[in-house]
Amino acid sequence: MKPMGPIPPEFATHSGNLIIAGETAAQWIEIAGDTPLFVYDIDIVASRIKRLRAALPTAVAIHYAVKANPALIAAVAPLVDGLDIASAGELAMVQAAAPDTPVSFAGPGKRNDELSAAITGGVTINLESAGEAARALAVGARHGIRPRLAVRVNPDLELRGSGMKMGGRASPFGVEVDDVPDVVRMILDGGAEWRGFHIFAGSQALDTGALIEAQTATLALAARLAEAIGRIPPLVNIGGGFGVPYFPGDRPVDVEAIGAALAAAMTSLPPSLTGARFAIELGRWLVAEAGVYLTRIVDRKISRGETFLIVDGGLHHQLAASGNFGTVVRRNYPIALAHRMGEAPTEAVTVVGCLCTPLDRLGDQIALPEGAVGDVIAIFMAGAYGRSASPTAFLGHPAPREIVAGSSDNPNAIFTS
Repeated sequence: MKPMGPIPPEFATHSGNLIIAGETAAQWIEIAGDTPLFVYDIDIVASRIKRLRAALPTAVAIHYAVKANPALIAAVAPLVDGLDIASAGELAMVQAAAPDTPVSFAGPGKRNDELSAAITGGVTINLESAGEAARALAVGARHGIRPRLAVRVNPDLELRGSGMKMGGRASPFGVEVDDVPDVVRMILDGGAEWRGFHIFAGSQALDTGALIEAQTATLALAARLAEAIGRIPPLVNIGGGFGVPYFPGDRPVDVEAIGAALAAAMTSLPPSLTGARFAIELGRWLVAEAGVYLTRIVDRKISRGETFLIVDGGLHHQLAASGNFGTVVRRNYPIALAHRMGEAPTEAVTVVGCLCTPLDRLGDQIALPEGAVGDVIAIFMAGAYGRSASPTAFLGHPAPREIVAGSSDNPNAIFTS
C-alpha cells in the first residue's frame, strides 16, 4: 500500500458521511444532479484570507490569482484587494463576475487583441518583455488611452524548494533585471502610466524559511531597481508561492512567521521604496484545501490480483491528482469513500478514471474500506488547478459540475457549469 496526503482538517463527518459546507456529499450530488462534481466551501477560503490578513503587515494587499480556480471569482473578489489574470478569457470572466475589482494581467505571449481588451478595461498589464511594452504602447495610442503598465521582473533569485521555479534562470517570464530600467523608461517616455513591479520567484513552496528569504531578497531587488530608475514604484507585487500539503510528510507553511518577517523587513525600507504600496499574490494557498472532487464508482475489477475501482471522473477533470501536472514522482492526494469516513481500511485499491489511457490513475494502491459500484470517492485538495487545469475536452466526456457552497454569509450554492 502507498500512503496518501492529509485530509484538510476543516472537513467534518457525521455518521461516517463526509460533510462539505454543512451538507453531506450525497446531498450535494443530489442538488447537482450527478457526479462527477466539484464542491468548494467558500467559508474555508474566507477563513484563510482572514488568517492571512491578520498575519501580514496592514500595508500589504492580497491579490487572488484567478488561474487557481476561476469558478471562485465572484465569491473571492469581495474578500481580496485585487485579481490577477493570465488571459483575455479570464478577463472576460472577471468582468462578468466582479467588474469593480482591480485587475492585473500577467503572462507571456499576450496577443494584441488581449492587450486591447486589457487597456480598454483599465487593467494593469504586467509586461513580460520590451517587445510587449512597445506593442502595448502602440495599442494604447490607437485607442487614445493611456495604458496602465507594470514590469514583470525575471528576478536574479529563485525560491528554494518551489515546485515551479520562476526566477534565477533563462525564462519566457518577465524582463531581465538589467533591462528593467530601460523598459520602465520606455513606458514613461511613451506617456503610459507606470504601475510598478511584479516579481515572482516560484510556486508551491512549503519551506517557510525559503519563502522569507525570497521575500527579503525581492524587496531588496525592488529597491535596487527603483534606485536605478530614479522613481518610487507605485506598487511592488512580491508574488506568493505559498504551498499546501498535498502529500504524506508535507508540512503547512507558517504564514504567521512569514508575516512577522515581512513586517520586520518593511520597517526599514530604503528611500527608493518609501511610499510604495505592496501586494502579495496567491491562488493555491487560498483555495486548494477548500475543494472536493466527488466521483462515483462504476466498476470494480480485479486484474492479476490487483483491485481497481473505476470511476466516472478522471484526469480530464482533476489532472493534478493523477500526477500529470508538474510532479516528478507520482504521489497520492488524500482520498476517501465519502460515506465511510473514518472507517478502518480493509483493502488496497487503485482508483482509475474512465479514460482510455493508463495515465488516468487517481489513487495508486491506497488503503480504503471496501468500495462497491455506486459508492462515491472523494478526492480532496481539489480547490486549485482542478477543472481549469485539466483537459476537459479529452475523449469527449462531459464536463464536471461545480458548486460554490457557503454559509449564512454566502447562503447560495452557485452552479458554475
